[in-house]
Amino acid sequence: MSDMDEVKLGDWLAANVKGFKGPMTVRKFPGGQSNPTYRIDAASGSYVLRRKPFGPILPSAHAVDREYKLIAALHPAGFPVAKPYGLCEDDAVIGSAFYIMEMVEGRTLWDGSLPGMPPAERTAHYNAIVDTLAKLHSIDVDRVGLSDYGKPGNYFERQVGRWSKQYKASQTDDLPEMDKLIEWLPRTVPEQTRMSIVHGDFRIDNMIFDNRDPRVIAVLDWELSTLGDPLADFSYFLMSWVTQPEGRSGVMGLTGPATGIPTIDEVVARYCKATGRDGVPDLDWYFSYNLFRLAGIVQGIKKRMIDGNASSDQAAATVARMPGLVAAAWEFAVKAGA
Repeated sequence: MSDMDEVKLGDWLAANVKGFKGPMTVRKFPGGQSNPTYRIDAASGSYVLRRKPFGPILPSAHAVDREYKLIAALHPAGFPVAKPYGLCEDDAVIGSAFYIMEMVEGRTLWDGSLPGMPPAERTAHYNAIVDTLAKLHSIDVDRVGLSDYGKPGNYFERQVGRWSKQYKASQTDDLPEMDKLIEWLPRTVPEQTRMSIVHGDFRIDNMIFDNRDPRVIAVLDWELSTLGDPLADFSYFLMSWVTQPEGRSGVMGLTGPATGIPTIDEVVARYCKATGRDGVPDLDWYFSYNLFRLAGIVQGIKKRMIDGNASSDQAAATVARMPGLVAAAWEFAVKAGA
């Protein structure tokens, strides 16, 4: 049983989703998505519903209409996203805005070390991920109608300002290195030379692979997407190469011919070839920024935990990583000349 009026939802689906036929069952996907996500199994097939969270939220947060606009632009352009079926902005149906997309059946790879896979297959999977990111960054935003999807100007400058503000608003401890980063990052922002769609959380477990082939069939979780500097996504993805294997995306020390996981230099070369770059700038600044941003996100979780709004064990484990994230962010800043 789900937490919404299934009769009203069924009526809306029958009226707005082509080919929809009941009866249907609705169940919520487990997991910590900030936009609650449900699977609908109906006589006409399976669908996914994403809605805004329950309770009061910031006006700009959890904008499912933005997410829908993006996938509705990317799908016809041939980029691997779930097919969009409809957006409902009428709160009267289930209590908030929501959208419906196809249920993409395939594999989710949770561990970047790809345990149990032969080396050649690991290489093929990583190549597919890099090629997918390059394809995203090569989409002409004007042609797909997304030229107003983000703000003009330097993306990193805006992001550093945003996460500095967020951090200060939810600050609970005195971390001198975080203060140093807040001072150093805006002074040293690299020049932005390209603008593209930025996913915002591009990593191996945010995509679905074909059941047999090393092929990405859907990229998920677009809630942090905007227009910005493609190096934001690329450097965030490369963080896995400087992160100890932790059963998630980290592959530090696991690359090379013996495992089949490409080295960071091979990934950079493949991405540059696909996007027509002659190289990427020194990555230490970008790594410092990515860790700073993660620390800002974790600080928000910590504040919610203290206020009693995020009580999961997972939240506590995440929050325990905070000092390590800040220390690592400052280490990369020092390597970048701070």
